[in-house]
Amino acid sequence: MRLFIAGTAPRSGRTVEAVRQLRDAHLPGYELEVVDLYQQPQLAEADRVVAAPTLVRVSPGPSRRVAGDLTDARRVLQGLGLDAPEGAPGAVGACADER
Repeated sequence: MRLFIAGTAPRSGRTVEAVRQLRDAHLPGYELEVVDLYQQPQLAEADRVVAAPTLVRVSPGPSRRVAGDLTDARRVLQGLGLDAPEGAPGAVGACADER
């Protein structure tokens, strides 16, 4: 998975921590690459990322992404096309398939 953030602001740090906790709790075996849009804009362009934070499931394909608030485990997992844990809280957010 690839997590796109914008700079080193406290909000970016909280997002990284939330996604790491989600990965550790629900996605063992998945690797997480953190990409700063300002330092590596070419990766954002390659993955067609236009907003931060955005989490991209790179494999298995097809890639999927979730943008915006990444603290809701159920929404993030569903947006990535993965099974949401039972009892995980739900929330409304922006999720999109890659075609």
